[in-house]
This record gives sequence, structure tokens and C-alpha cells, in this order.
Amino acid sequence: MHKNIKTLETQLNYTFKDKALIIEALTHKSYKKPYDNERLEFLGDAVLDLIVGEYLFTKFRNSDEGKLSKIRASLVNETGFDKLAKSLRLGDYILLSNAEDNNGGREKSSLLSNAFEAVMGAIYLEAGLEVASKIAIDLIESNHEEISLDSLFRDFKTSLQELTQARFGTTPEYIVIASRGPDHLKEFEMGVFIEGKEYARAVGKSKKIAQQEAAQIAVKLLKEEGS
Repeated sequence: MHKNIKTLETQLNYTFKDKALIIEALTHKSYKKPYDNERLEFLGDAVLDLIVGEYLFTKFRNSDEGKLSKIRASLVNETGFDKLAKSLRLGDYILLSNAEDNNGGREKSSLLSNAFEAVMGAIYLEAGLEVASKIAIDLIESNHEEISLDSLFRDFKTSLQELTQARFGTTPEYIVIASRGPDHLKEFEMGVFIEGKEYARAVGKSKKIAQQEAAQIAVKLLKEEGS
């Protein structure tokens, strides 16, 4: 382990009674142990969905279901969890194979996001929803200047379409480049093409997420090209 777990526990403001649980949450499948963090990630994903759902339900009392869903989708996703994982320097603690480590595994958005979900799943298992909720919401609030529909939900696909129509008189095309992993942990790699030229590609847990991430990169590129 690169760093002492105690440092991570201090940052989380939570001390694990069962150290095996946090080790499991930080063990990537490439590490070749009899266990890995995928089951805890599955649990953490559901727990974070509920925690953020309840938080938004209480915070935005006048918002309808559609708006709440959009805000939750902008928080509960690979990009959002990668940001929270990086704030905890989670990459320093993950147990990886040498090959995955040398391949930049500690910086991979999908790997960090999954580890964050697994850690939250582990806290929920050991301490319950209230404790997990306080830790997750503290992290979310300290890593987002403002939580509102406008500041959080940037629809990059729409922005890209507006840009490409104005500049090229055409709309972008999204193509599945690859899909990997078992059904419950599938990842999609999407490419965004404008006039047959690939502008960006990104990986996500769903085609939608990967499209938004690819669109975000393409928007940035087009804006840089235009300036």
C-alpha cells in the first residue's frame, strides 16, 4: 500500500473497525486477490444514488422530479465521483497490479470513481446510512462551489450540436468504439465525429455518460480552435 490507511481515514473523518473492509474497497481486480472492490462498488453506487436523492429532495423543495433527476445525474456519475476521489487522493491508496499501475491506473477516471463508490459502500455496510450520508454530502458540498440546476447540469451534447451547426452546418455523430466488461459493470467507449473526423473519445458506465464526456472534450477543442 502506497500510503497509510490512517491518512485516508482522517480525510474521510471515519475510522474503520474492520480494516479488511477498507482493504477490499481499495483492491482493484487486477491485484489478483481472492476478493476485489466490485461488489462494494455495486453497493456504493446504489447507496450514493439514495443519499444524493434524499439530499436534493430536501434541499430543493420546489423542484419537480425532472429537475431533481437532472441534478442527481450531474452529481452521481463517473466525472463527479472521480472529482471526489481525487479530493481524497484515493489513487494513492488503491491496490493495483504493476501493469495497471504502469498504465496510469491511479489516474484513471473510471477506476477512481469505482473505488470511491466501493469506499462509500464499505462505510455504509459498517456504519449505516446516516454516517455514510454525512461523509458523502460533506465531500460533495466541499467540492462544488454551488449546487443548483444551472451550475451543475451542463448538457455538453447540446452545446456541441449548437457549435457544429454554426461552424460546419452539420451535427456531430456518436459512434460506439468499444464496450468492455460483464453486463453489471459494462463500460462504453464512445467517439464523437464531425464531418467524418474524430474529435474526441471517452469512456463511461453508459453510452449517455460516455457521449457527454466526449462532447465536453470536443466542445473545449472546438472553442480552442475558434479562438
